Amino acid sequence: MQKSVFTQEEEAMIQREFEALLADYARTPHRQKTDLITHAFNFANKAHYGVRRLSGEPYILHPISVARICVSEIGLGSTSICAALLHDVVEDTDYTVEDIAGLFGEKIAQIVSGLTKISGGVFGSKASEQAENFRKLLLTISDDIRVVLIKIADRLHNMRTLGAQPKDKQYKIAGETQYIYAPLAHRLGLFPIKTELEDLSFKYEHPETWEDIHTKLEAVRGKQLESFEQFAEPIRERLESMGYHFTLKARIKSVYSIWKKMVQKQIPFEDVYDLLAVRIVFTPNESMSEKDQCWMIYSAITEIYRPHPERIRDWISSPKANGYEALHVTVMGKEGEWVEVQIRTDRMNEIAERGYAAHWKYKTGESDDGELDKWLREIKEILEHPEKDAMEFLGTFKLNLFAQEVFVFTPKGEVMTMPLGATALDFAFLLHSELGEHCIGAKVNHSLVPLSYKLKGGDQVEILTSSSQHPQPDWLEIATTAKARNCLHQYFRREERRYIKHGEKLMDEAIAMDKNLQVNKDTVVGRMMNYYHLENPQALYLQIGQGQIRLDNMHDIVAPKQSWWRHVPFIGRKPAEAGIQPSDKSKEIVKPKKGPHTIVLTDENLGKEYKLSSCCHPIPGDEVLGYLDEDGQMHIHKIDCPEANLLKTSYGKRIYSASWNTHRVQSFVETIELKGIDKFGVFIQVLQAITTEFHINLRSINVSSDDGIFRGTLEIYVYDRKELDELLKALRKLEDIKEVKRVIDN
Repeated sequence: MQKSVFTQEEEAMIQREFEALLADYARTPHRQKTDLITHAFNFANKAHYGVRRLSGEPYILHPISVARICVSEIGLGSTSICAALLHDVVEDTDYTVEDIAGLFGEKIAQIVSGLTKISGGVFGSKASEQAENFRKLLLTISDDIRVVLIKIADRLHNMRTLGAQPKDKQYKIAGETQYIYAPLAHRLGLFPIKTELEDLSFKYEHPETWEDIHTKLEAVRGKQLESFEQFAEPIRERLESMGYHFTLKARIKSVYSIWKKMVQKQIPFEDVYDLLAVRIVFTPNESMSEKDQCWMIYSAITEIYRPHPERIRDWISSPKANGYEALHVTVMGKEGEWVEVQIRTDRMNEIAERGYAAHWKYKTGESDDGELDKWLREIKEILEHPEKDAMEFLGTFKLNLFAQEVFVFTPKGEVMTMPLGATALDFAFLLHSELGEHCIGAKVNHSLVPLSYKLKGGDQVEILTSSSQHPQPDWLEIATTAKARNCLHQYFRREERRYIKHGEKLMDEAIAMDKNLQVNKDTVVGRMMNYYHLENPQALYLQIGQGQIRLDNMHDIVAPKQSWWRHVPFIGRKPAEAGIQPSDKSKEIVKPKKGPHTIVLTDENLGKEYKLSSCCHPIPGDEVLGYLDEDGQMHIHKIDCPEANLLKTSYGKRIYSASWNTHRVQSFVETIELKGIDKFGVFIQVLQAITTEFHINLRSINVSSDDGIFRGTLEIYVYDRKELDELLKALRKLEDIKEVKRVIDN
């Protein structure tokens, strides 16, 4: 950050922004404490005076902007506004948390302290720091949820101003945002913020793709809004005749959600038809329940438009895990297009827009126990037994940020919310950890199913147990929820400690029984470790306790007649195969090369200095980044590769921006899939396009036909992404070809 005296124009701009904050605050129903907020602003303004951001603007504009997001987009009050204004003071100046407490009280100081502990992003530069910093962030959920809400506001403003950062920092921050902050915002019910975080992350990770979709979206926006007016008019008339006060809004998909659909379905922008959704927000009559009135409006709409029978979503009877309530129905418009209609009351809409803050506003008493409350309890439980390994800990929590749920029933009819894709084993652990540990199977809808059975909405599930059953290592492959995996890791750690304790006891007994042994225990342990190539005593005791290492030949190993140091490879199961992870010896991480984090990929250095990752198979023209591993090897990943997303969030200082400068010298193997009408000669047209028009060589062909539909998988050699895209575009133009896509392994 730069430091200099502010100009009169900048001073005036700071004052204008602060007055805008007060105006935002005045429009809220909160008890007005403008004197306290003004005091916090003056203090922060003085503390940050002369300091500038990378963009060159006065630094104080950042905390003001964060405070404005807190009040106008999340709905927080004066305590949060003050904490937002002060959130960087302790970290960036000589003031302490005690100073804040003396001037503004313990609660504001506590929140500022929480924000200071997790400053600089969620992750540090080392694995242990990553886990600890991330855990600090999560601990604030149980301490004061406002710390996390302000941190999300802070991240949103940083994303809005990310253009001032260098490219490699943009990758790190955008990746971290996409991986953790956007799902966290979603789980806390901050849907508009979640959508913007995803969109901004996508914009900085894929700037050209973002610009292309944004341009196309703007070109059709006018037509979409015109369609909305025609579609909404009869609904508006019907609701007015029913006597409701309401608003009708058009919601057009974000660039990121459009891109996600294009990738998932392998379709061009022009084939994304559900760009428009209609939202109805109404003030309910007090004489009837909100639920009944939502269904009345649903009936009124379906009298006007025909509903899609399989696309009705009742989030009123069973709210989402983030507290979201609404009734969704997709209907056929008069122009032959499907349009989703979302029906909400004012209360439901505020919870949908402002999430957790509004959720607490509408709580009616201590007996309330919504899905959000249950989720927060799960987070606290996970924090009580955090993973030792940073990546495991991160992954375990990430599992808890599912965006979609299914509703299943216990044998007594109690409704339980499970993540989409959850198994019967996950359900057992959700009910009780002991039930999960002794689970042998389940009955779903009165039929016996295995532990790996994936639950479907409406399933009634009964868990079957046996006292002789215990968790197996392969259960980690079946478990999908954070709670189940956390319970399994706890069990395996307990077993590891038990085996280690038992192994050490056996070692002590063996030493005591060997009267001819002339060395002490430390020497025995050291020589046994050396013989079996083990890195620490715990690993040795573990294998002894598990019976993988026997001690009947201990004397010959420790004090042989010949050289005891002759190493014999140990043959047997490794601890990991038993589902137990011994402590890892810390490796010294190779420091990134000095200079800017930017690399250029050429025909000369590909495969030598820079290794193309096998997980995503990047080729020239793909948007890529570089990752420097612990051994100094640079790996090239596609920016949207899942492996790269994890690396961006966890090893940001080892991420490099990368660009291509190749000259069509090397060719790369790519796989494409086709589907079409099985007419005579159709595949000959495909082969002619590939070999004759584009002069592309084939590596392999696999074609099958079923009921008049053919499917083909081809491996081809291409020089770059441009050549591949042109080929796919040409194949899509063939009359009988209905689907063409590039196969991406990840």
